[in-house]
Amino acid sequence: YASWLIDSLTAIRYRDEILRPLVRPYAGAVGPGFLLMQDNARPHVEGIDAMDWPARSPDLNPIEHIWDIMSRSIHQRHIAPQTVQELADALVQVWEEIPQETFRHLIRSMPRRCREVIQARGGHTHY
Repeated sequence: YASWLIDSLTAIRYRDEILRPLVRPYAGAVGPGFLLMQDNARPHVEGIDAMDWPARSPDLNPIEHIWDIMSRSIHQRHIAPQTVQELADALVQVWEEIPQETFRHLIRSMPRRCREVIQARGGHTHY
């Protein structure tokens, strides 16, 4: 379900519906310290300072674990979302059901994750 939604998000739609109306104003409000964390796709930067990511970097972004939790929760439902609105509603619902401790745990795990990546010299870790 989510892959259909993501696949329909073209570079132009990303720029026009997310980057320009949401990210740019937020970056302006944060000020000079704002740094966009993105996947290095060219349309994502458009004049906004972005983190440099090596081509084969390990994914240390804790949000990936949250997406996994949300995806599994939606797939376990007896009735799958049939429309984009149903999917959006389901995502909001499962987001709200995730305990705050889950987020805290992921954030607290970052130093350990970074140490493992350094020890593995950028290679595979269990994260």
